[in-house]
Amino acid sequence: MTAPTGEAKIELRGLKKSFGAKTVLDGIDLSVGAGESVVIIGGSGTGKSVTLKCILGLLWPDAGSVLIDGIDVTALSGRAREAHTAKIGMLFQGSALFDSLTVWENVAFALKTRSGVSNREARNIALGKLAQVGLGSDVAALSPAELSGGMQKRVALARAIATDPEIVFFDEPTTGLDPIMGDIINRLIVDCVRQLGATAVSITHDMASARRIADRIAMLHEGRIVWDGPAGDIDSSGNDFVDQFVHGRAEGPIEMAVRG
Repeated sequence: MTAPTGEAKIELRGLKKSFGAKTVLDGIDLSVGAGESVVIIGGSGTGKSVTLKCILGLLWPDAGSVLIDGIDVTALSGRAREAHTAKIGMLFQGSALFDSLTVWENVAFALKTRSGVSNREARNIALGKLAQVGLGSDVAALSPAELSGGMQKRVALARAIATDPEIVFFDEPTTGLDPIMGDIINRLIVDCVRQLGATAVSITHDMASARRIADRIAMLHEGRIVWDGPAGDIDSSGNDFVDQFVHGRAEGPIEMAVRG
């Protein structure tokens, strides 16, 4: 694959990962430029989440390397690895808010655990981030259970950007949301990433979301990147795998197991 113009913030080289006899990632090469938003698309079980977990360090690749700012993070441990992890914010699928914490405590979680800021400062920062995603101070003391799904997603986004990370990961950011709220979240993602000047990597099967938030789209199939190009070229990719996925056709090179 051709690296984007400018310095690569994230680079995957020959990334491989298997679970037993099943190969999930079969030599992925992908570069993400500083300040670029790349969306990885693909069907269920194609390796999107495994790719993200390997970059995050939640899974160890069997082969290949994950470079962040030119440093192979798979070779790091201890404080050196923590320093790289501190550059990253994450919006989890399903939001993954802590039920035992209030809204502002959820947003400020990384601030307090990583940065050691005071409660007062952490709360002020949290309120600012909540405002950034369109939520007022009136929700700060609520519990996640008191919020709608869309509000929970916005709180999760505020938490992802709370430390002003250099890199933000988005795992299926619109899952479980209606189309209108999904579009609101997509717009907030674009605005927040732009304001941060951050590099963004997202995984999704939602093409409306991919089109909205991506500068570049890469498609995973059977553990490999089968297409990588500008988001605006997705409808004229000339790639049969991409064409079938984008238009949701049952017929094509992507074969799904169907059981009666």
